[in-house]
Amino acid sequence: MAQSEIDRLIQLLSKLPGLGPRSARRATLYLISRRESLLAPLGQAMADAAANVKTCGVCGNLDTTDPCAICGDNKRDASLLCVVEDVSDLWALERSAAFGGRYHVLGGTLSALDGIGPDELNIESLISRVEAGGISEVILALNATVDGQTTAHYLSDRLLEAGVQITRLAHGVPVGGELDYLDDGTLSAALKSRRSMG
Repeated sequence: MAQSEIDRLIQLLSKLPGLGPRSARRATLYLISRRESLLAPLGQAMADAAANVKTCGVCGNLDTTDPCAICGDNKRDASLLCVVEDVSDLWALERSAAFGGRYHVLGGTLSALDGIGPDELNIESLISRVEAGGISEVILALNATVDGQTTAHYLSDRLLEAGVQITRLAHGVPVGGELDYLDDGTLSAALKSRRSMG
């Protein structure tokens, strides 16, 4: 491998989240030292993903089929629709195995600072899905950030006329969390989201 190819690999790897130039150099050396067992299969897997992975036309998930496996699964509850900011949030919820409904990926959140308005997100397709019927509850599973809260309020207002129940994820103390280590915002949200134990 020529030095320019090594530099190119380092440069590309350093663009990945969580990898800076030093980490990218270490990863490159590791991959090159394991060409047969890791670098070649990784290159093939990346080429296959680039050629075959597509965005689901229904929900916005990434999969090799369109509609994706989740949208095509008849065992899932089609009356529950969970709205998430990004595919990574969808995958996190799927890892938990706690949700058996369908999803809708917005592709971000509203942000006046970044110039992201409703037209830049998959909001109209969400409204169309809900207005088409068959959905009884829309769960807004957006991050507890200012932009996430703004987006949740906007969606709630837009979906109000559709006659569906609109819920959002609870915010507050995580399982195993100690109050002393939590930030003020988390404690405030936990107090506001408190519920009866009886």
